[in-house]
Amino acid sequence: MNTPKPPAPPIRRIPKAAVSTPAATTEAVRLNKRMADMGLCSRREADDWIERGWVRVNEQPATMGQKVGATDRITVERAAQGQQARQVTILLHKPMGYVSGQAEDGHAPAVTLVTAQNRWAEDRAPMRFTPTQLRGLAPAGRLDIDSVGLLVLTQDGRVARQLIGEDAHMEKEYLVRVQWDTLAQDVRAAFPAAQLARLRHGLSLDGKPLKPAVVEWENAEQLRFVLTEGKKRQIRRMCEQVGLRVVGLKRIRMGRVLLGRLPPGQWRYLAPGEQF
Repeated sequence: MNTPKPPAPPIRRIPKAAVSTPAATTEAVRLNKRMADMGLCSRREADDWIERGWVRVNEQPATMGQKVGATDRITVERAAQGQQARQVTILLHKPMGYVSGQAEDGHAPAVTLVTAQNRWAEDRAPMRFTPTQLRGLAPAGRLDIDSVGLLVLTQDGRVARQLIGEDAHMEKEYLVRVQWDTLAQDVRAAFPAAQLARLRHGLSLDGKPLKPAVVEWENAEQLRFVLTEGKKRQIRRMCEQVGLRVVGLKRIRMGRVLLGRLPPGQWRYLAPGEQF
């Protein structure tokens, strides 16, 4: 499949400050949620930091489950930032036959490919691989067992929230090879324009309307999809609704990060300064 040059979406910068700024709302919320909303960490990380005594509210040690208001001042110890700096995010070119998460039905999880031997020789990130980097390494977004391409594995809750959090709107780009019920060799020429318009906007899954998507023909049998949501097997189910059968699906971009020339079954680090 040919990888097109994607549009450059706007950069979403994650705050690096360890001190909170007042929130727009006056409603009191749980401290871990406020910290996650600030972009400091994930909720799980926040709870861990609170337990370790690394978080203070109005100069007093924070407590688990504590609620904070808009004017409360939240500070985080440098030890938390140091721990966070050691967390890694890995970009894997997932081949067919691997599952994104836990092993199932005899199929190995994609994380088993993250070994020193499988690191891409052209990875220029300054990190050295160690087995400790596999602890808590989890997929931020799924790829089906029969799909290939860019899979993000991360220890960093901020990255996971950015990619798959409840308020995430990150673009994901796919190349999708299809067949039509008519078995036309040139599916692009035979496929009705009205059905293509439905793929872009007008379909529903699980009883809910889908957000608008970019859907364009790349060649006679291949579509390019750009989505900002990620329902289970979304593209395959969308195609089924308009009579298309997906015979190949490859994710080539998440936000600003490209799969590029990363070979199947190999991985590289998200480089310092590289942003989704």
